[in-house]
Amino acid sequence: MKKLIIVGAGGFGREVYAWAAQHPECGEAWEIHGFLDDDTTVLDRFKYPVGIIGTIEGHVPQADELFVCAIGAPLIKQRVCEKLLERSANFITLIHPSAVVGVNVKLGRGVVICPQAVLTVDIELGDFVAVNCHSSIGHDVVIGDYATLSGHCDVTGNVSIGARTLLGSGARILPSKKVGSNALVGAGSVVIRSVADGQKVFGNPARKFD
Repeated sequence: MKKLIIVGAGGFGREVYAWAAQHPECGEAWEIHGFLDDDTTVLDRFKYPVGIIGTIEGHVPQADELFVCAIGAPLIKQRVCEKLLERSANFITLIHPSAVVGVNVKLGRGVVICPQAVLTVDIELGDFVAVNCHSSIGHDVVIGDYATLSGHCDVTGNVSIGARTLLGSGARILPSKKVGSNALVGAGSVVIRSVADGQKVFGNPARKFD
């Protein structure tokens, strides 16, 4: 049986542990082996049946290991995953059984879909995209590599979101709007105009801020 290793042991890592433990392949195709984190003390105040097995920097992936990325910050996620990919790490896509995934939905490598998320139809998610709990993605949406959608986001039809972009909790993107790469949409924001590459927006309606 393969060993599943969770990359990142922070808050999202602990959540991903719970979602992986509820996955039908847990105990059948793989078992949760532990966490990788460069802060080896991060789990000290928590009780989990598995612990930190090593650092990200020091780990050499083995043939019987599978990996799931549990890092929310897009730039850190990209840096960490690329390092492990260079060492031939095999990342899985993890979809919680309560998520709803419609037809013609294309998911890249290393995607994480959390509980109660809804992906409707004709959607394309790049590599290592994370979609947190209760977020919804409408028809004909394209989301770039390493983007992260926090909980309760609403990405409506025909929206495009660029690589390494972060949507804060409760963000809403109105239909046919474009959010560029490396952008930040603050929690609770409503995007009624397209957002440029690298831009940070916040509010309802969302406005640029530094």
